Amino acid sequence: MAELKEFIGAYEKAAESGIDPRCIPQKLESPPPVDDEIIYPDYSDDDNDTWAQLYARQMNLLEGKACDDYMHGTRLLGFEPERIPALRELSAHLKKETGWRVARVPGLIQAVDFFRLLRDRIFPSTDYIRGKHEINYTPAPDLFHDIFGHMPLLTNPNFANFYQKFGEAALNAAGEQQIFLERFHWFTAEFGLIKAENNRNIYGAGILSSLHEVDHSLGEEVVIKPFNAESIIHQEYEVWHLQPVLFMIDSFEQLEKGFEEWTKREGIL
Repeated sequence: MAELKEFIGAYEKAAESGIDPRCIPQKLESPPPVDDEIIYPDYSDDDNDTWAQLYARQMNLLEGKACDDYMHGTRLLGFEPERIPALRELSAHLKKETGWRVARVPGLIQAVDFFRLLRDRIFPSTDYIRGKHEINYTPAPDLFHDIFGHMPLLTNPNFANFYQKFGEAALNAAGEQQIFLERFHWFTAEFGLIKAENNRNIYGAGILSSLHEVDHSLGEEVVIKPFNAESIIHQEYEVWHLQPVLFMIDSFEQLEKGFEEWTKREGIL
C-alpha cells in the first residue's frame, strides 16, 4: 500500500493558513464504532431544531434540482424532518441496500483513515451538528453535510461501487496520483452534476447540503464540462469559494465505469 503520510489535502492546506482549526484532519487511534456500536448522543432541543431548519430549507431548495436517485435515497434512509437521524439506524438501511455501513468519527479524519473505511464500504460520519451562528455556512463538515449530503446516494448501487473503488484506488496511489484523486473526489462526490431532462441535476454532497451552491451550480455563470477523467484530474479548485467550474456525468454507470477505466490505466486499481 502506498505511503500517504506526506500527502496534504486541500482542507489541510487551507487550515494551515489559519482559516479554521476544525479543518485539520484527525488521525484515528483505534477503529471507530460501527453499526450498533454507535451511541446516539443526547441531542438538545436546539440541536434537533437546527436539523429541522436545515432539512426543511434544503429540501425546499432541492425540489426539481436534486437528481432522482438522491431523492429516492432520502426516502430509503427514512429521514425525519424534525429529528437528527441515528447513525446506527442509517447504517442498517445502507447495509440492506448496498452493503455499506456507517462509522462514527470525531470530525474530519486523515486521508489514509478515510480511504481505508471507504475501501471496506464504511462511510465515516461525524455526529455533531453546527451551531445556530453557522446555520447558513460552516467551513467544517458536520453531521448535516455527512448525513444529508453524502449518505442518500450510497443507496445507489453504481455510486456505492464507485465510492468503494475510490477508497481502494486512493490507498494504492502515490505522488501526483493523490492530487488527481483529491480533484476527482471534489468534482464528483462533493460537487458533481448529472444530466437530466431539464438540463442538469445535482448529486454532489457539497452542493446538496449548501445554501448558496444549489442555485449557483445550476446558474449560467458556472462553466459546465462533460465528464472526463483526464479533464477532472487537471482541474484545480479552491475549497471555500462558490465553484466556477463543474463537471456533469451522463449517469452513475458512466461514473463508475469511467473511474475504473482511469484507475486501471494508472495502475492503482
